[in-house]
Amino acid sequence: MARIEARGGVKRGPSIGDVARLAGVSAQTVSRVSTGAEVVRPETRDKVLRAMEQLGYSPNRAARALRDGRYGSIGLLARRFDRTGEALTTDAILRAAEAEDYSVTLLSAHDTTSAEWEPAAKRLQHQTVDGIIVMRAEGGAGDPLALPPTMPVVVSDSRAHGRYPRVVSDEYDGARSATAYLLSLGHATVHLVAGPADSEPARLRTAGWRTALAERGAEIHAPLIGDWTPESGYAAGRALAANSSVTAVMCANDEMAFGVMLALHAAGLTVPDDISVMGFDGISLSRYSVPPLTTIRQDFPQMGRELVRMVLSQIGSTHLHAIPDVIVPLELVERESTAPPRA
Repeated sequence: MARIEARGGVKRGPSIGDVARLAGVSAQTVSRVSTGAEVVRPETRDKVLRAMEQLGYSPNRAARALRDGRYGSIGLLARRFDRTGEALTTDAILRAAEAEDYSVTLLSAHDTTSAEWEPAAKRLQHQTVDGIIVMRAEGGAGDPLALPPTMPVVVSDSRAHGRYPRVVSDEYDGARSATAYLLSLGHATVHLVAGPADSEPARLRTAGWRTALAERGAEIHAPLIGDWTPESGYAAGRALAANSSVTAVMCANDEMAFGVMLALHAAGLTVPDDISVMGFDGISLSRYSVPPLTTIRQDFPQMGRELVRMVLSQIGSTHLHAIPDVIVPLELVERESTAPPRA
């Protein structure tokens, strides 16, 4: 970025006046281009944009907000950004926001209680954002956040029903369908490698698994609890391999399923001939495991796009939080890790 020599030899960033001088236009014209006004002729707009690029000028978002009441930025609040679901959804949010010429400010709250979530949300409010997207299903309390009533908000969490607009997938029904699918292959029951106890997705997937078994009158064994990682899946897989009655396993995410399959292989068992393994999430690596993993695919790109669309639709609206929820459909993807049990 160009640095402009100011009085006293101090270097500063390029200003709107510098752009105007280089483009041969008024500062008001540069301001109109910065705010996307339609009254600027195309050839003039091109000159201004070339000057901005040459100087490395970036319009001041705070000044823009004074003019039109918008900062051009949305805030994204989550407990963890390194978990697969959050990472994939965040990537989709960033892409969708960029397509709408919005930036995204990320803020994490590592505590699972609302005592940290509320200050984090308020910090976002003061960081020049027009709306907030909250992803708090992984950990976090189920009680409502005390967010400013005038702030556009959308939440990716099933517990926010009735409080804020939501974008969620039906994880309960997805797990129920996955378990029913394994039972339909002829397995007498399905064992579960569940997610952590403080996770809402894990709770919903466990509930769907349990319902499907109860509907078929199948025996329900205590779930093995993991933490979403392949390492925890490997530990669960070793325990499953030692139980000769196990013929089918549903894992609460694909990464734990990878660990389960490796543990079964290390124990001399074959997937799916000896034990069928089902995942959940449908991440890209599930196509390339050995064997390729049968899974429930979540549409993370669509979730990210819907979250951005819903928060932007509230900006400038007098009916905040009054838009319907979006339920993103799940898809059962049948691959080579599942089969009928041995006769």
